[in-house]
Amino acid sequence: AEGETYTRNSPNMWSMFAVDEDLGMLYLPMGNQTPDQYGGDRTEDSERYAAGITALDINTGKVRWYRPLTHHDLWDMDVGGQPTLMDLKTADGVKPALLASTKQGSIYVLDRRTGEAIVPINEIPAPGGAVEGDHTAPTQPRSDLNMIPPVLTERDMWGVTPFDQMLCRIQFKSLRYDGMYTPPSLQGSIVYPGNFGVFDWGGISVDPVRQIAFLNPSYMAFTSKLVPQADVAAMGPRKGETSGVQPNKGSPYGVILEPLLSPLGLPCQAPAWGYVAAVDLTNNNLIWKHKNGTVRDSSPVPIPLSMGVPSLGGTFTTAGGVAFLSGTLDQYLRAYDVSNGKLLWEGRLPAGGQTTPMTYTGKDGTQYVLVMAGGHGGLGTKKGDYVMAFKLAE
Repeated sequence: AEGETYTRNSPNMWSMFAVDEDLGMLYLPMGNQTPDQYGGDRTEDSERYAAGITALDINTGKVRWYRPLTHHDLWDMDVGGQPTLMDLKTADGVKPALLASTKQGSIYVLDRRTGEAIVPINEIPAPGGAVEGDHTAPTQPRSDLNMIPPVLTERDMWGVTPFDQMLCRIQFKSLRYDGMYTPPSLQGSIVYPGNFGVFDWGGISVDPVRQIAFLNPSYMAFTSKLVPQADVAAMGPRKGETSGVQPNKGSPYGVILEPLLSPLGLPCQAPAWGYVAAVDLTNNNLIWKHKNGTVRDSSPVPIPLSMGVPSLGGTFTTAGGVAFLSGTLDQYLRAYDVSNGKLLWEGRLPAGGQTTPMTYTGKDGTQYVLVMAGGHGGLGTKKGDYVMAFKLAE
């Protein structure tokens, strides 16, 4: 209407929602009002619903509850995965739970009727010092159930050779880093966990009978450098999701967002960079955690060293206690025993499998696992357009 402002930009849901038909509710994993790395122009409403879970009434679309999980998000720490719904055994009886895995590494366990925390959530102090025109939140929420890595140090910088280790250490010292939630800066800041997060799309999978969550946490640092708009045009067009400058038109700053890599293209921080793990959801204890994947498809020499590599994609768990994951940097679909993490089988893929596999029963009554091997530009995995189906043994 005349005299009012049309909202051209707002928090969005770029992943998939979950649904509880009995409660009549939809659960939306929310992103941010863009740009991700500058929040000086965000509205009160956008801050309320961004980077958290919003529950809607199925019949009316009205908000039933919302739960912000990152305050004033400047790091793209949105909820990238579909929320997981399960009936959770607690000391107070079985509760209808929602598990929200996040890029920051926290797994928020909420009562999906109300949004109240089942597993405690604490507010922790966060670094300040945002660029001119912006601000930071003094605290950030952290779930007691989390896979958040330790703070990086210079001695964590690693290299295949002394030369690239030295360059990684120089790069580390040249960037701003005050721990998790270091705000983006003109100097350049380390974002750790990085843009792909500890958990991203695909979320997590659970075994509701055993009350176990199967996880694939990743640990890869990124850098975030703000560029004044006056300098953006001179830097040329954006080259990809994680290369070149993102112009962020309409805001005071563009941003250069890149993984913290050595000249050889491997992460600067010491391995392992990716794991598979299992958590007992009745007490939140870690049952086991193993490094996962090789550098066969990402190192200059295709040697399958089992160093533990990042994965981008989800898992699923079968009633037989077998979990499947295809999202690792190397091109494999793998099957694991959820009770101990033992690798049961692996099948080679013709391209990167940065997706979530699925399972189905064929007309012959046999169980199949299907995966889309399309690759991922930001991770640099081989691209393709393959759909692969694997038949499980009798």
